[in-house]
Amino acid sequence: MSTIGAFFDLDGTLYREGLITEVFKKMVKYEIIGSDRWYNDLRPHFMKWDKRQGDYDSYLLKMIDIYIESIKGLEKYQMKYIAKKVVEQKGDRVYTFTRDRIKWHLANNHTLIIISGSPSELVGEMAKKYGFTDFIGAQYITDSNNMYTGEVIPMWDSKSKAKAINDFVKKYDIDLNESYAYGDTAGDYTMFKNVKHPYCMNPTKELLQKVLKDRELIKNINVVVERKDVIYNLDIEDIQFL
Repeated sequence: MSTIGAFFDLDGTLYREGLITEVFKKMVKYEIIGSDRWYNDLRPHFMKWDKRQGDYDSYLLKMIDIYIESIKGLEKYQMKYIAKKVVEQKGDRVYTFTRDRIKWHLANNHTLIIISGSPSELVGEMAKKYGFTDFIGAQYITDSNNMYTGEVIPMWDSKSKAKAINDFVKKYDIDLNESYAYGDTAGDYTMFKNVKHPYCMNPTKELLQKVLKDRELIKNINVVVERKDVIYNLDIEDIQFL
C-alpha cells in the first residue's frame, strides 16, 4: 500500500535562516576559515542582501564556494562534529508553521523527508532531531581516507531535487497524488510540481514568479508567510512585487 509523503526544504523553510551560515561561523571560530575570508570575501555579499540591494542566493552561493574550498583536506569527522554542535545550539530556531506541520504529518504516519542544499552532515542532524524518515543534502565527496576532496554533488537546484523525489518515491512507495511539499526558493519548484499539496513558505520573488506562470500549479499552491508571532495565508494572485 502506498504512503503519503511530505517533502521539506530546510534552510528558510524549516530553519529560520540558513544553517550553513551557522556552520560557516563555527568554522571561522575554530580558525578553519580565516576571518579575512568573512570580512573581505563574504561580508560584502551579506551586506548587500541585508540592505535588500542584493539577493540571498548570491550571498549563499558565495558562502558555498568558500566552504568547498575550506573543507578540502579536512576529515569528515571534523565537519560531523561541527554539524552536531550547530544543531544542538541552533536547531530550535525554526518556524512555528513548519514545525507544527511536521508534528501533524508524524501524527498521520506520513513519510517525512528533508531535501536540502545544506551539507548532508548537517541535514542528517536536523532530520534526526525532528523525526524525519529520511533525508538528502549536498554531498561533499571524501576520499578513501575520509578527507574531503573539494568535490560536491549539489542538492540546491530543481533538477537535483526532482531526481531525489523520484528516488524516494521508489524507496518508500510514495503516492505523489496525495503528498505534500514545503519550500521557499526556485530550487523547490519541481518539488511543488510533483505533489498535490505544495506550500511556499516565505517564498522568494523568483519562486513566486515561476508559480504565477504555471497555470496548473497556481490552482493548488499555498503561500504562507510567518513574521514574528503571526502566520499569514496569502492568495498568490494578490501579491504585489516591489
